[in-house]
Amino acid sequence: MKLRVSAVQYHLHSIRSFDEFAKQVEHYIKTAEEFGAEFVLFPEFFTTQLLSIGNDRGQALSIQNLPDFTDQYRTLFVNFAGQFNMHIIGGTHVIRKGDRLYNTAHLFYPDGRVEEQAKLHITPTEVKEWKLTPGDSLQVFETAKGKIAIITCYDIEFPEIVRIARARGADVIFNPTCTDDRHGFHRVRYTSHARAIENQIYVVSASTVGSLPTVNFMRANFGQAAVIAPNDIPFPPRGILAEGEINDDMVVTADLDLELLVQVREKGAVTTWRDRRIDLYPDWK
Repeated sequence: MKLRVSAVQYHLHSIRSFDEFAKQVEHYIKTAEEFGAEFVLFPEFFTTQLLSIGNDRGQALSIQNLPDFTDQYRTLFVNFAGQFNMHIIGGTHVIRKGDRLYNTAHLFYPDGRVEEQAKLHITPTEVKEWKLTPGDSLQVFETAKGKIAIITCYDIEFPEIVRIARARGADVIFNPTCTDDRHGFHRVRYTSHARAIENQIYVVSASTVGSLPTVNFMRANFGQAAVIAPNDIPFPPRGILAEGEINDDMVVTADLDLELLVQVREKGAVTTWRDRRIDLYPDWK
């Protein structure tokens, strides 16, 4: 089975209305449609762009205000997924449950269904400055093109959670990211390659680029979207199927062949998935 995926390098810049946000999102989705994409991935925290709309005193909104846009956000992406007949991973959006905020990825199916995956590992800035709460469960989602998981940014730096996703059948990890400098970017990028090698899976990464000068902790973004494969003979030697130009506003697209994953797990130069020692370190308990 094959599927075509697109990952967005989302250009953050100040806007004045939700309609401006919607038009920018539509531009990326239409671009992906022109490339024939079946899955489109947006980056982590890209909806913080909505905070730049500001209040009636000309001040940027705070992270506490972001959940106020949830209904509009969900309606927008539900409509686009149906209109373009795509699976859309709508990056992450901060939602409120009770008195807690969660950095939550959303999967929008073409038939109108919506699934959620809260980020499981929270960075110090997310804890200290934004008071976000980590999620407490990992989901593996059934789609028309197989099983996928959504592992958000910092989550990819923890090998256990990705191994659990693979053990539950996921062949593709969608990794929405938001990094503000080269250090953070390379941490996420290098560990994405490690997870692809360890588990013999694909990792699709989307990034924020640009700047929100009025929004705290979103003033700097350093990013590059990429589609990553295991480092084995059926794939490019560097394990990169596609990657963008660093910090440019663009969409990258690649084809994923799931049968090749089966082949390398059985007869690859190395068979890391088959050779794991579950007698010493089980996939989960």
